[in-house]
Amino acid sequence: MRDNSGQLLSHLYNYLLSVSLREPQILTQLRQETAQHPVSSMQISPYQGQFMALLLRLMGAKKVLEIGTFTGYSALWMALALPSDGTLTACDVSEEYTEIARRYWQAAGVADKINLHLAHAIETLNHLIFTGQSGTFDFVFIDADKSNYIHYYEKSLELLRPGGLIAIDNVLWSGAVADPDIIDPDTQALRDLNQTLHQDERIELSMLPIADGLTLAMKRL
Repeated sequence: MRDNSGQLLSHLYNYLLSVSLREPQILTQLRQETAQHPVSSMQISPYQGQFMALLLRLMGAKKVLEIGTFTGYSALWMALALPSDGTLTACDVSEEYTEIARRYWQAAGVADKINLHLAHAIETLNHLIFTGQSGTFDFVFIDADKSNYIHYYEKSLELLRPGGLIAIDNVLWSGAVADPDIIDPDTQALRDLNQTLHQDERIELSMLPIADGLTLAMKRL
């Protein structure tokens, strides 16, 4: 059951969390602090974070790439799911946002697993490719500026190993992608990406109605 905006009805959402969510206290604290931020809507939902952590454990992932880190909530979910020798490369442009992230990563004891790059993500992705890391990442999470999603996807696919997984956030964009009267650049960029992925024979594909829409694209073997 969803309301007119497509969101889970609050009582059903609260029930879902009550019988499913196992959020460590440090993550709860980070989520609650971020909720006070003026752009708190950029943070993923707790059940999405838990779902991605489960995916990493199922895959036995050790090397993760995140494009768009904000205050570090999604990165912390994933870093906690990685083994002791796992690594997460985080890409963001904001010193302000990621200062919060680093504080919580340190408190959670996972700071040594996370390599934060403060630069435009395309620069970081090109550097990773240039330094011979193509085909070495197990999992990529894309949640940054929508206009560059298609570029992030292509670079990520190159960096991903065969059988690895890309997760792309906000692909339903509060339903705007299905409304032909909405033609702003971000919405159109997401439409174009969704159509491109649907036709891309290099991947196995599933778009899930989780939170604001989460696409999973597995690089074919």
